[in-house]
Amino acid sequence: MKALLLIDIQNGFCPGGNLPVPDGDTVVPVINQLIEEGSYDLVVASQDWHPADHGSFASQHLGAKPFDMGELSGQKQVLWPDHCVQGTPDADFHPDLNIEAIDYIQQKGENPAVDSYSAFRDNDQAAVTGLAGYLRAQQVTELDICGLATDYCVRFSALDARDMLPDVKICFIEDASRGIDPQGVKDAIAEMRARGVAIITSAEIFAD
Repeated sequence: MKALLLIDIQNGFCPGGNLPVPDGDTVVPVINQLIEEGSYDLVVASQDWHPADHGSFASQHLGAKPFDMGELSGQKQVLWPDHCVQGTPDADFHPDLNIEAIDYIQQKGENPAVDSYSAFRDNDQAAVTGLAGYLRAQQVTELDICGLATDYCVRFSALDARDMLPDVKICFIEDASRGIDPQGVKDAIAEMRARGVAIITSAEIFAD
């Protein structure tokens, strides 16, 4: 059972959104082609789904500005612009994404007291989303991961997939992902590779 996991392909992370990843929208045609031609048995997508008062928002910290380093529940926290608030257009999937092909949507980031980069569990690792259990129930043996942003939500999702699904082959699709910081992207790819995540391209998938 081969699955494709799409991380946060949402308006908020694309140009014009509240927390845009540079060229974030350019992954959409690549992902649509993967859905059409990648021979996947299952397509899963994560969706950042924050309450309006989420503690990772700079607006919730007196005097703080977006991208300041702050604190949330006793842990260091990048303070983000308000983004992907539940029920707003910013939280919607990109309008060009083939959402009809998505079999399962995993929402995350709903607890205002902790941030959730990974699609599998909160940043403090105290609460899981249920995605790992769903993939196990579907008897997934291969999981390809891509989306936004490479150096944050994709990175932590891939690492958690590696930890929580030890018998599954985990791959990161580099050209179907975009990141915020070039050095952060390099570091993320190096960490994923070191932890046993295979780094691949869409061309390799189509060639198979």
